[in-house]
Amino acid sequence: MATHGGEAGRPALPGSIDAVSDLLADGGYVADRGLATVVFLALKLGRPLFLEGEAGVGKTEIAKTLASALQRRLIRLQCYEGLDAASAVYEWNFAAQMIAIRTAEASAAGTDRAALQAELFGDDFLIRRPLLEAMEPDPSGAPVLLIDELDRTDEPFEAFLLEALSDFQVTIPELGTVKAPEPPIVIVTSNRTREVHDALKRRCLYHWVDYPDFDREMEILTARAPDLPARLSQEVVAFVQALRTEDLFKHPGIAETIDWANCLLALDVIDLSPEVIADTLGAVLKYQDDITRLQGSEAKRILDQARSSLGSGDADPAG
Repeated sequence: MATHGGEAGRPALPGSIDAVSDLLADGGYVADRGLATVVFLALKLGRPLFLEGEAGVGKTEIAKTLASALQRRLIRLQCYEGLDAASAVYEWNFAAQMIAIRTAEASAAGTDRAALQAELFGDDFLIRRPLLEAMEPDPSGAPVLLIDELDRTDEPFEAFLLEALSDFQVTIPELGTVKAPEPPIVIVTSNRTREVHDALKRRCLYHWVDYPDFDREMEILTARAPDLPARLSQEVVAFVQALRTEDLFKHPGIAETIDWANCLLALDVIDLSPEVIADTLGAVLKYQDDITRLQGSEAKRILDQARSSLGSGDADPAG
């Protein structure tokens, strides 16, 4: 089922929660029922989707997978401290404008100032930033607008974004208002380094993206690193799951699980050992204090704990 047929040959929006799960799974993203439901509702209702959770749990990847599966353009606004509306919406190409002014002055003494001004503040000198790009028509359909790590910005930018997401339009003083002919598919993410204002959250559907349980992380790893031996995949996931119960500065996310698996593949590892773990911990942990803490006997203890959670060594490797 689909909400409507695709235009110009592009895929239609999924018409059910199961269809969303299948769509994401085809792109290698394994979503639980709750996440698939809120993605379906965001697409169905045309509402922005606010995803919050620890870094590395797959929030950004949802936007990437949706854009790829729906064959829509992905427009990413990476947030940072000090980001302002001008940097997020548009800028004028001042260097090109100055060249145009000097060229006009040199070519003719009687330059039409009104015409020159209209030219200088025309489309040719406009530098489009992500929010403006997302508002403009696209033959492939409304793009996926990813506003990534909103919690890194300041409150004034949140206030601006509140208006932009309410009306899906932006105003350029020299050109007027640009309104999206079809609202973009908006995904907003936050690592919760600070609280985002309730007013913005109320404009969105909300979902907390948590660390996956063992079975779902196994599904994810199987989809993303299919060449990793089944038993080694189990040990990797069980070890990472055990790490998340430890008192670490930063627990590893799903992204680190996949990175570690690919490192083990590159090294032709067939079985985890304390030595292998010590050599490759930099793929899993990103802070030296955490890495130091897991050297030697600690790594062996957690590995033993992980293997114990899997049962005996003769467990079904296809698990």
